[in-house]
Amino acid sequence: MTEQECRERLKDKRRIVVKIGSSSLTHAGTGDINLDKLERLVRVLTDLSNQGREVILVSSGAIAAGRRALGFRERPEEKSVKQACAAVGQARLMMLYQKLFAEYNQLTAQILLTKYTMINEVSRRNAHNTFLELAQMKVIPIVNENDTVSTDEIEFGDNDTLSALVAALVGADMLILLSDIDGLYTDDPRSSREASLIRYVPEITEEILAMGKSAGSSVGTGGMSTKITAARISAGCGADLVIANGEEVGIIRDILDGKSVGTLFPAHRDNEFNLTDYLYTKQYPAGQLKQGEQSAGPERQNPEDAGTDRSCGEAVRPGRIPGRRIC
Repeated sequence: MTEQECRERLKDKRRIVVKIGSSSLTHAGTGDINLDKLERLVRVLTDLSNQGREVILVSSGAIAAGRRALGFRERPEEKSVKQACAAVGQARLMMLYQKLFAEYNQLTAQILLTKYTMINEVSRRNAHNTFLELAQMKVIPIVNENDTVSTDEIEFGDNDTLSALVAALVGADMLILLSDIDGLYTDDPRSSREASLIRYVPEITEEILAMGKSAGSSVGTGGMSTKITAARISAGCGADLVIANGEEVGIIRDILDGKSVGTLFPAHRDNEFNLTDYLYTKQYPAGQLKQGEQSAGPERQNPEDAGTDRSCGEAVRPGRIPGRRIC
């Protein structure tokens, strides 16, 4: 399939996950929240919801918002300090989101996740069902990692990976990563004048992986390598992914209009895809979750005890036939 054909099919996407990073939400000079950009983002997402699309926002910015409120000029290094900043910042960030979305009469919900939510089978099913209920209610979930309780063992570490796992969990057909860079380059454009933008990546090869050099800012945690990891996850679960510059959030509309912006990674659905393959920790090594998910939590509950299990991992996408396993 050509790039033009792949871009054209983006117009029909119905369940969309949008991730925006800390560096795209804050002013470069001060680190404070960019209220104008936040308001424009809210307007774009609300309009997508008004079109009948299901929208999920994965938003960074809690630590950045908290650190400014608490008087830190730079991103703290000590974990307990970062968690304190996240506790303060997440509340402030959600307050802003709810106030701005309310101006357009759009309901929102806060969902905070850790790896353990995904590792534990019952928690994963409950999270899946919650997302689907919110979609039916036309509520836009705002997702972030629960930094206040995350440890090195259970944290995602970056919202690029988190957004891809959310896309897999809910059976999304589109993932948009808004960053401070235009897309995937042949080299780091900040240090190389020879770097050129790659508009279309039909397959993630070793050469593409080698291009994922870490390039981040003081307010964010994700570099290009995490975005390529997200692309591998989204491709396997059947979601197209576009990496684009979040400087102008209206680019979301351009992407969904099929315009050639950012870098497009088309989906290559893997029938053996299992999101727990990307969730291994020291306690749950790679491969063991897939082979024996019964041990993924302290106890295995009856699905009826965990709420109505409408899917057991089966995603029902708008306009699509049920039957795709996502858990």
